[in-house]
Amino acid sequence: MMKQAAHILTFHTPGRGLLDITREVQDWVAAQSVATGLLTLFCRHTSASLLIQENAAPAVQRDLETFFSRLAPEGAGLYEHDDEGPDDMPAHLRTALTQTQLSVPLMDGRLALGTWQAIYLYEHRRRPHQRQIALHLIGG
Repeated sequence: MMKQAAHILTFHTPGRGLLDITREVQDWVAAQSVATGLLTLFCRHTSASLLIQENAAPAVQRDLETFFSRLAPEGAGLYEHDDEGPDDMPAHLRTALTQTQLSVPLMDGRLALGTWQAIYLYEHRRRPHQRQIALHLIGG
């Protein structure tokens, strides 16, 4: 029989950067008692996003941040939209270039992530924020 479950996880980000949320997601999935299915994660914000990325080498996170700093730089006069400060529009650009939704298969009751993969909430603003991730699991 097919089962569905939904939940909102709340995270407090320390500021710009990647926050590994894999453990919290896995813990919720495990509590649902679903063996095979599909988990959808959705970030409910326009200045934060979701990534599946390497979890072993910290240089990967530093390089991602360096890349996005070049791609969507902060600077006076660069953007019309700066209602919340100089990192406002660059944060929206970073979100547009990444993902607000992920799908992860569930096999044998576990997320089918690769050995070096983790799920990250990518905060694009400099200051700390409270972020919500909506989860939807379907399976049996």
